Amino acid sequence: MNAALAAFVEGPESHDFAVHHAGVATEHLLKAYLVGMHPALIVDGKHFDSLLHATGLGSHAGPLTKVKTIGLVDAYLRVAKLLPRKIPISKEDLEPLADARNGVAHSAIHDPTDSEQVFTTCLRLVDPVLKELKLEPANYWGPYLILHDKLVDEQVRQERVAAEALLVKARSLFKQRFGHMSPEERDVVLAAITSKPTIAMSREAPVECPACGSQGWMAGEAEAVYVQDGDQMVVDPKEVFLNPHEFSCAACGLEVGAKLLVHLGDLPRGIFLSADPHDYI
Repeated sequence: MNAALAAFVEGPESHDFAVHHAGVATEHLLKAYLVGMHPALIVDGKHFDSLLHATGLGSHAGPLTKVKTIGLVDAYLRVAKLLPRKIPISKEDLEPLADARNGVAHSAIHDPTDSEQVFTTCLRLVDPVLKELKLEPANYWGPYLILHDKLVDEQVRQERVAAEALLVKARSLFKQRFGHMSPEERDVVLAAITSKPTIAMSREAPVECPACGSQGWMAGEAEAVYVQDGDQMVVDPKEVFLNPHEFSCAACGLEVGAKLLVHLGDLPRGIFLSADPHDYI
């Protein structure tokens, strides 16, 4: 990562190299966390010889040099699954980093106008992984710690401003739509238009809108919940966890994607739902 930061401070003409090095360093750090749990977590699950090597059965496999490991996005997805609600970056946030990394690595092309945004996304992804690996930020970032802090703080500030702007716009639209109605008339209309989700993913759940107070909908991926059963961790047979990716409210038009959800404190970071987990596994 030092190579990435060193390139970044050289100015825009070196930002393409900064993003490339940051992407590589992030991928290695994610894989370091996964390997610490089990080596099999970084290999391509569809490549059987790689799985054999990772599980200590390499004598039955081809050469170790032929092992296939996962890339940056898959490493992120696996870490995010193991560290629910600890990673502040969504898959959508990560994709520009992966694209930029591959663009530089494969064809020496990267849009410099996006470099600071992509670079800072990388820093924010690294921070919680450092904590899990018990690595001191001051040691990892070295002389670039202050730069790291300023870049992260500025990106978070911009996202908070964007989130607040969405709320203001939604409240204004709600007033335009329903401000002239009586409370009784408004309640009837709202009950009709908010009864069903306007977005669809693997699962949706009703949540109070942080802008207008009407019923909105959180949509995302439903995941199994693991509970302790004696000496083993088993799947809870009656409950799943909704990992939210998007929020939408038909009443005021508020739509919030994964990047800004974290900045709307009234919205839950996740929801436990009564459901058969085998419908989602």
